Amino acid sequence: MKRTIKVAVIVAAISSIGVLTAHAYTGHELARDAKVSMGQARAIALKAHPGKITDEELEKENGGSGLRYSFDIRHGKVTQEVGVDAQTGKVLENAPEGPNPD
Repeated sequence: MKRTIKVAVIVAAISSIGVLTAHAYTGHELARDAKVSMGQARAIALKAHPGKITDEELEKENGGSGLRYSFDIRHGKVTQEVGVDAQTGKVLENAPEGPNPD
């Protein structure tokens, strides 16, 4: 009986972690409209500008298909904003973040 309860608690904990990580970024409610997954977009963004992702979101924005993943990627003292089209995977933006970040 105790083992069954422990297993149930572990399964519940793992399930809740999976839910939290699946929805940890801003704009996750738009993901159903994207052809490119967040994981695929991360890989594309990091290939365009290697570093550490400090912020990520999926947003509606002009340019490309109108739906894009936006990543802030820090490398050294520079933060780069990289935008990836959520329909095609094309890099739409790759520029140093300005003085007034989103």
